[in-house]
Amino acid sequence: MSKQSNRGKEAKDDFFFSTPKFLAAIQEALLDMHYLLSRGYSEKNALSIVGNRYKLASRQQKAVQGMSVSKEQLLLRKEKEVKYENLANKKLVIDGFNLLILLESTLSQAYIFKGLDGCYRDLSSVHGNYKTVNQTEQVIRLVIDFCKENKLDVVLWIFDKQVSNSGRIKAKIEAMAKANKMRWEVRLEDNADQILIQTEAIVVSSDKMVLDYANQWFNLASHLIEKKIASQTIFESNIKI
Repeated sequence: MSKQSNRGKEAKDDFFFSTPKFLAAIQEALLDMHYLLSRGYSEKNALSIVGNRYKLASRQQKAVQGMSVSKEQLLLRKEKEVKYENLANKKLVIDGFNLLILLESTLSQAYIFKGLDGCYRDLSSVHGNYKTVNQTEQVIRLVIDFCKENKLDVVLWIFDKQVSNSGRIKAKIEAMAKANKMRWEVRLEDNADQILIQTEAIVVSSDKMVLDYANQWFNLASHLIEKKIASQTIFESNIKI
């Protein structure tokens, strides 16, 4: 499996996400986005409106999109969120590429964005071809350690079969799980999102569509980012809703 050195950060990201005028514009755009979504605007139309109003670049718009949520969506997601203290001895079903890429990006010091729903999201995309990075094994070790610490013996990883190298990351996770005596299953699926939505187990994902339709979910990425990873490139909203 081919490897790239790090995940996620592009040359202009410091300019886009640390310049004071852009920081203020993104906060205002996020507030407007929440307002529009809560009043029934489609995400596409709302993003077009705020992107044009605040003259946001495409990556800035993608960040606003990732952080935004309607009032109705927020209430629904919070109702279905499983708290950390209620995890012991439960089964987890992990949205494989979603979790890996987000945590790889965080460890790479790429910018990540804390949404109004409490979920972190990144600006990376596999575009049908996943490549491991220097931080991939560290991410898997973080999940192994978390599961050991919290007595989570039954874990199912779900990966999109159509993404290149999905078979190789499956083999890597299986090998590391076996070496650590973990009862993990890793599956490649043609319709990964459908599996995540239909399971009765606790889903681990920050994918918006998955969170809206899953039966229950746990914010594992947030827990690991805030407890185990020292990142200097987190963008967090100051909006109170």
